[in-house]
Amino acid sequence: MDLPLDLPFLADTFLRLLAGVPLTLRLAASSVVLGAMLALLLAAMRRSGLLWLDWPARFYIFVFRGTPLLVQIFLIYYGLSQFREIRSTFLWPVLRDPYWCAVIALTLNTAAYGGEIIRGGLASVPQGQVEAARAAGMGHWLLLRRVVMPLALRQALPAYGNELILMVKATSLASIITLMEITGIAAKLIAQSYRTIEVFAVAGAIYLAINFVLTRLVHVLERRLNPGRPTVLTTTIGKEGTT
Repeated sequence: MDLPLDLPFLADTFLRLLAGVPLTLRLAASSVVLGAMLALLLAAMRRSGLLWLDWPARFYIFVFRGTPLLVQIFLIYYGLSQFREIRSTFLWPVLRDPYWCAVIALTLNTAAYGGEIIRGGLASVPQGQVEAARAAGMGHWLLLRRVVMPLALRQALPAYGNELILMVKATSLASIITLMEITGIAAKLIAQSYRTIEVFAVAGAIYLAINFVLTRLVHVLERRLNPGRPTVLTTTIGKEGTT
């Protein structure tokens, strides 16, 4: 049986879901920026050649890549509040706020993936170019800035672009801890109207539009870094619990 297309309801749903877009983008942007900084640290630890730095980074990456993001959010939001010692510290105003708990969980999760992506990009830099730069008299920091990082960024950008897209989708899990981003508002609308298909279809279209814009931005950046070469945004499987 054909379902009637209720355009006024779809339009009203679209406008109401748009109210959650700023929070979705804020969650994604905060976690990506903080996660990138932590990912750089993890990549540096992995490539340090020092076991006392390499193994903690390996363990961190293993834990956060090997457990579902949803579980990590629950452990941070619900689990840490069980400890009286934490509730009596200066961290408690942050850890009792669902927004910051979501940001912390998303940051820790994306840093684990990003650390491996950056490490792979650094490992792909041809050793011959590094040796040539050293022979030309470049110091460590100049070598890093002029040779290593640009080449590593070119190699890592496609995979890191996918990680950015996955993080936008992963923000939907923040609705589990009462945040009214796109999925949170969608769940509220469904509870009021019982029209699951229409509401989630509109929500999915909004996520699709956001990720389309993000994909184009990554595409433009990749073309600027690789003039004259075709750009390829590799396809990855979504994280656990994302839509």
